[in-house]
Amino acid sequence: MKADIEKAKAEAERARKRLASTLGMLQHRLKPASVANEAWTGIRDKSSEIADDAVEAVKAKPAVASAAVAAFALFLARGQIASAASRMFARYKGRKSRAPKDKAALHGVAAE
Repeated sequence: MKADIEKAKAEAERARKRLASTLGMLQHRLKPASVANEAWTGIRDKSSEIADDAVEAVKAKPAVASAAVAAFALFLARGQIASAASRMFARYKGRKSRAPKDKAALHGVAAE
């Protein structure tokens, strides 16, 4: 019976050490710095993977990639393009209304 008690005490001590080791490991993993470091590493790995995939896609279909970039650039510049077109058409409209009505004057020929 005494041997059983000693055996149980030894087993309890081993279990306590395992528990302390597990708790220490959990405390380390749950430290804010450790959590942030793991998250940053995951983000960095994923973004690197996405960038590699994008490079491969551009290499595979450069025309499609160029068209997509051009469309995006036009989208970003849509306000400036609309403003320039508006000014251009306003100037054109102004010129048309001031154009000479005489065909000879239109071609630079003096009327006789």
